[in-house]
This record gives sequence, C-alpha cells and structure tokens, in this order.
Amino acid sequence: MAEQLEFFPVPSPCCGICQADARGYCLGCMRSREERFNWNRFSDAQKRDVIRLCHQRALRHKRGPSAVSDRDPHQPTLF
Repeated sequence: MAEQLEFFPVPSPCCGICQADARGYCLGCMRSREERFNWNRFSDAQKRDVIRLCHQRALRHKRGPSAVSDRDPHQPTLF
C-alpha cells in the first residue's frame, strides 16, 4: 500500500509539562524518554505511531491503577 502524501510536518505532542511519572513517561505528552529525545530523527510515520501510543497511554493513565491491576490476577500470599 502506498503511503499517503503529507503536506504538513507532524507536530510534537509536547505541551510544556515536562515531568516523568513512575514508569518514565512524560506527564504532559506521555512520551517515553527515548521518544522525546529522538523525536526530530523520526520519520512522519514513526511520529504518528508515537502519537498513537501516547494517546493509548493517556487513556490508560486516566483509568488509573485499578485498570492495570484488573489485568494482573492477584495471587494470595502463602504465608
């Protein structure tokens, strides 16, 4: 499949809130450290993929820690 012709560069999702959460993702844009540092080296397709991942991370972050723990079965302690 041919790639769609892009007329405008993919803008950075940075919103100026540059603080990392416990997992290392920026609280403002939800990019990882590597994604932030390598943004200017990425192709437009890679940038769109990073933005898609950031959107998924933001949704997961809004749902809170209970959404993550629901996927991990709780094993009771043996002691």
